[in-house]
Amino acid sequence: MRRSWSRIFVLAMGIPLMLAILAACGSGTGGTGGGTTTGPITLKIATDIPVSGQDTSSGKPAENGAHLAVDQANANHTVPNVTFQFVPKDDVGPSGVHDPAIGAQNVTALAGDARVVGVVGPFNSNVAKAEMPITNKVPLAQISPANTNPCLTKDTADAGCNGSNNLIPTLRPTGQVTYFRVATTDDHQGPVGADYLYKTLHITKVYVIDDAETYGIGIANDFATEFKTDGGTVLGHSSEPGTTTSYVSLLTQIASKSPQAIYFGGVDSTGGTLIRKQMKQIPGLQNIPFTGGDGIVTPSFASTIGLGGAESYGTVAVVDTTVSKSAATFRQQYMAVYGNNLNVYSAAAYDCTNILIQAVKAALASGAKAPQSSGDSATGKSFRTAVINAVKNTSWDGVTGHQAFDSNGDTTNKAISIYKLAANTSGKPDWIFVAQQIAA
Repeated sequence: MRRSWSRIFVLAMGIPLMLAILAACGSGTGGTGGGTTTGPITLKIATDIPVSGQDTSSGKPAENGAHLAVDQANANHTVPNVTFQFVPKDDVGPSGVHDPAIGAQNVTALAGDARVVGVVGPFNSNVAKAEMPITNKVPLAQISPANTNPCLTKDTADAGCNGSNNLIPTLRPTGQVTYFRVATTDDHQGPVGADYLYKTLHITKVYVIDDAETYGIGIANDFATEFKTDGGTVLGHSSEPGTTTSYVSLLTQIASKSPQAIYFGGVDSTGGTLIRKQMKQIPGLQNIPFTGGDGIVTPSFASTIGLGGAESYGTVAVVDTTVSKSAATFRQQYMAVYGNNLNVYSAAAYDCTNILIQAVKAALASGAKAPQSSGDSATGKSFRTAVINAVKNTSWDGVTGHQAFDSNGDTTNKAISIYKLAANTSGKPDWIFVAQQIAA
């Protein structure tokens, strides 16, 4: 009897022990086939955006948009068993503006953490040129809310390529697409700006200035080419580095040519705001429009330049969200958390982040295993590859409209929004949407 009871006891104890062992063998932080996960997973979504110094008003609202998407995904349990950690990086350098070297350092550090599944950014095209070769080799997905230079994704003779007709072998050393963007390119944005000036504002003579950076050179040349094709006259074109502290001498020379407008290729922190301010000091330029691309359509430019005087216009390479009914909820949610400081790229960064989140969900559903730790580089590489493949197949209806990517990683959404600096409903200076064009 004693031996029989012993056997029964051992058997009774063995069944739950066996089940516990089996359960332990099946648990962990990885995914299994069919997208089910048997334990909690922590994955990281990073940003690389300039959020300090002179670029604060441009970059911080975009970072906020990305952060909001991560917080909502966690609150809504968008990806079962997955918690996303937000990892923001600032690529502003010692000069107080975006710095390609800092951007390269940031993505190198992010690449070394296997739990980082993708990066939203960068914001500036010259920073993208420094980062893309690094993330392409890892591989690590990047989705930019704001990069618009065509040379980043296409074989083109655009002047922003720094004299090279094809940067792709350098930017994409593996031959695989790992970089994407939801903003359309300057070979569309620049011409739309030119058409608006010539055909709508009836301006026929302009002077062009750029900030000697990748984005500024490219969009300025695309604008000038289209403006001349329309029948307008480009009186001259100057490249001035963003470190310039006075444009008075150049503007005095420009005034002698009697332009009807000045077009600037660059961002507010690399000359846009200062040129517009100093135009007010120069007879002959005080009452002519100042125009440019998305780099000047910032809250800082609006508040610094203010109302009154000559007009300012800018184009932005994404769908406007101030008049879009589909974006109303996003705007309310954003302002509830971050206040009324959103800019035109807040929604774009929000969509970039949601695309990454959906790609993680799709990767897990395909059977990809998530990394078990920040040092799990082998699993991290295979999971990142699965995320990249999912991004390539994106079909996402976001607050900036429908987003999908072509074979180069460029958005198929070719909307360009046009803005004018004017008073908002509160009577304060702001960029007010005036028109939208869909580029060919």
